[in-house]
Amino acid sequence: MNTQDVLSMYNDYVICNYGRLPRVIVKGQNNTLWDMEGRQILDLFPGWAVSGIGHCHPKVVEAICKQAAQLLHMDNTFYTAQQAQLAKLLSERSFGGKCFFCNSGAEANEAALKLARKATPREKYKFITAEKSFHGRTLAAVTATGQPKYHEGFLPLPAGFNYVPFNDIDALHAAFDEEVAAVMIEPIQGEGGINEATAEYMQTIRDLCDEHGALMILDEVQTGMGRTGRWFGYQHFEVTPDIITLAKALGGGVAIGAIIAKPEIAQCFVPGTHASTFGGNPLACAAGIAVVEAIESEKLIDNAVKMGDYIHRKLQQLKEQHPVIDHIRGKGLMLGVQLTMPGASIVSKCLEKGLRINCTQETVLRLMPSMTITSQEIDRAIEIMDQAFAEGEPK
Repeated sequence: MNTQDVLSMYNDYVICNYGRLPRVIVKGQNNTLWDMEGRQILDLFPGWAVSGIGHCHPKVVEAICKQAAQLLHMDNTFYTAQQAQLAKLLSERSFGGKCFFCNSGAEANEAALKLARKATPREKYKFITAEKSFHGRTLAAVTATGQPKYHEGFLPLPAGFNYVPFNDIDALHAAFDEEVAAVMIEPIQGEGGINEATAEYMQTIRDLCDEHGALMILDEVQTGMGRTGRWFGYQHFEVTPDIITLAKALGGGVAIGAIIAKPEIAQCFVPGTHASTFGGNPLACAAGIAVVEAIESEKLIDNAVKMGDYIHRKLQQLKEQHPVIDHIRGKGLMLGVQLTMPGASIVSKCLEKGLRINCTQETVLRLMPSMTITSQEIDRAIEIMDQAFAEGEPK
């Protein structure tokens, strides 16, 4: 087959619910992709942040090949060693909680919302989330998402969700009452434009939740697994959440989601209250174990800090050359480049030149390279972005 054959089959047989780029990707290795024509792409947004330790990391490939030969799937009627081991690894690196496994970030957030309802008195049914948040595409998760564009066509939405401006402490106070079950927030908003929570905001959430008997849920689907320079985004703050949700980089490319909940909250999920057929299957958990082991053995969190500082400096230098760059924000390898113009054309020009980045909120370039990124690869990316800005910014 060639590229056109694949595109034709998509047109005939695949539901068109994605805006796809006309490339057929056939191989990924570390930070490089290859399309069907053999063209290479330096990937600074690998798998929408799923490939957090690079495409096809050798440890993950080895783990899933070995596991596939032994046991691909086992339902949760039985125990498996892989699920137990991964839960232990995550618990020890977070706040000592217990884990529930599923298949995606949306499923993890659904589970967290259900657990919050189950763990709080019956009259507590409300959730506070942030404007510009993104929590997934299932009906409850998309309702938690504080962006009206994602709600269009799906009204009426489930009741009880209230959106407040991100980092607005006064609005947070005003939204609280005794019917609030939980606050769900991202430590750094990803799709919302790489917006960082302040320490005061996070502490206020914790204090208000404690005062009103509500739970603090942190959506760590993008910030989790080392990307920000800590295992989890909440570890940049002096707060401990009640529940965190994980997915994306957790499986190194294999579909897996998880929640970690404080033990006294986790115990509210008893048999029959929640489940996931594929959740915690041996293949996905073997991949997750390999991810944790790779991050530690290769000191990838240290590299996220080092390369995060490096790319931030390089982007600041790029800003000096191109006035359309307003400022740079983010933490570790989760960065946003705020533009004064729409960024779609810059993304397209970069791809033409062999670099993949992302644009969100129309004017924010989102860079989330893997934790295996090198300074040489960053230099190449900055060079391509420089060329794209030179060609694409207003004269």
